[in-house]
Amino acid sequence: MAIDLAKEAQDRGIKYFLISFVDLFGTLRAKLAPASAISDMAQEGAGFAGFASWLDMTPAHPDMLAIPDPESLIQLPWKPEVGWLAADPYMDGKPVEQAPRNILKRLLKKAEDAGYTMKSGVEPEYFLVSADGEALSDAGDTQAKPCYDQSALMRRFDVVREICDCMLELGWGPYQNDHEDANGQFEMNWDFADALTTADRMVFFKYMVKAIAEKHGIRATFMPKPFAHLTGNGCHMHLSMWKGDTNLFKDSDDALGLSKDAYNFIGGLIDHADEICSITNPTVNSYKRINAPVTSSGATWAPNTVTFAGNNRTHMIRVPGGGRFEFRLADGATNAYLFPAVLLASGLDGIANKSDPGKPLDIDMYAEGYKAPANVKKLPLNLLDALRLTDCSAMLRRELGDEFVDAYVKLKMKNWNEFSRELTSWERADSLDC
Repeated sequence: MAIDLAKEAQDRGIKYFLISFVDLFGTLRAKLAPASAISDMAQEGAGFAGFASWLDMTPAHPDMLAIPDPESLIQLPWKPEVGWLAADPYMDGKPVEQAPRNILKRLLKKAEDAGYTMKSGVEPEYFLVSADGEALSDAGDTQAKPCYDQSALMRRFDVVREICDCMLELGWGPYQNDHEDANGQFEMNWDFADALTTADRMVFFKYMVKAIAEKHGIRATFMPKPFAHLTGNGCHMHLSMWKGDTNLFKDSDDALGLSKDAYNFIGGLIDHADEICSITNPTVNSYKRINAPVTSSGATWAPNTVTFAGNNRTHMIRVPGGGRFEFRLADGATNAYLFPAVLLASGLDGIANKSDPGKPLDIDMYAEGYKAPANVKKLPLNLLDALRLTDCSAMLRRELGDEFVDAYVKLKMKNWNEFSRELTSWERADSLDC
C-alpha cells in the first residue's frame, strides 16, 4: 500500500517536509514544504532551477521537479516537526539522466532484471573539529595511536550518544561507535540494507552528524584529508548480492567463503577501479588520502594500488568473511548514490565478462608492496588524472550514460581548474628564489 504523506504528517505531528535531492558533487539540496502542501508536492514535485546546483544545466532549462519518494521518509529525531524525503529529479516528464539517485535506481533495476539484489553497508568516518574548522574540537585528543581511545571517545559522548540515539529511534540498527585512527576522528556502524536504502541513509547520516555537531557548538567534517599528518576519512562499503534470502556471494567450500559470482564481481572492480576513482574519490583533497605518506599513527589505512586480499586492511578490497567483501577506496566526499552505482556497474560488467581478479595478495601492501606482481595497477595520483580515465571509460559511458559522464567530467574539470589557479604558500616558498 502506497504511503500517504499527508496522513503520515497528521499521524506523526510533522509540520514541514524537506524535499531533497543530491547533485553531482554530493551536495544536499532541498525545499521546505508545509505539510498542507505535501499532497501536491508528492504528485507534481518541488520545483528547482537545475543550473543553481551542481548539475550540468543552463538558466534556460525548464523547471526540474524533484518528486519525493514516500518510502524514504525520515522524521528528524532532534526536530520531529520536520520530515526528510529523498526525491528523484524529473524534467519534461522524464527522469533527469545525470541525477545521481536516478542513476542508482536505473542500475539496481538492471541488476534486478539479471536476478541480483545489491545489499550494502557503509562506514563513513568523520572528524569533530572547531566551529571554524581549523583545529580538533578536543584539545586533549593527542595520543600517537588514538584508535579506540576510550577517554577521547567519552569526552565526545554527548555528541556520539545523540547521533546513536537518533539511529536507534529510526530503526537503523546501530551496533557500535568508536574513536578512529586519527585524533578527533569517529566512526559509527549500523545494519546493512538494500543499496538504495543504505544510500538514502548515508545522505541523511552526513546531514544528521553535521546538524547535531552544530547543536553542540562544534563542527563535523567528512573531508577526505583535513589534517596532513593524520589518517583521512574513508567511507568503506561492505557489499553482497542476493536473490531473495540467498546470498549469491557465499560459498562455504571456498577458502575465502566467496562464490564465483563474487570473484567475477571483484574482478570487475579491479578492471575498472582507476576509471571510477574520480567518483569514489571526487575531490582534489581526496588524493592526499590515497597517496599519502605515513601518518602520525603509523599507517594511512588507505589503498594506493588495485589489489584484493583476505582479512587484510592494506588492500583496496578486503574479504573479512564469507559472502561479502569490503571496498576500502572511497572517502568521505563520495556521492552516496554514485558510489554504489559505479561499484554495481563495474561488478556486473565483471560478472558478464567472467573477469578473473587473480589470486588474493596476502602481503602487507604498506611494508611489502614491492612484492606485488609488476602488473598490479596504481591508482591515479590526482583528480585530473582520475577524471581523464573516467572520461575515456567505455564501461561508465555504457552503464551510466554519456549525459552523466560528460556532465560530471565537465563540472569536475572546472573544479580542478579553479584549484589550479590558486597560488599556495608552498609554491612561493619553493619558487620565490628560483
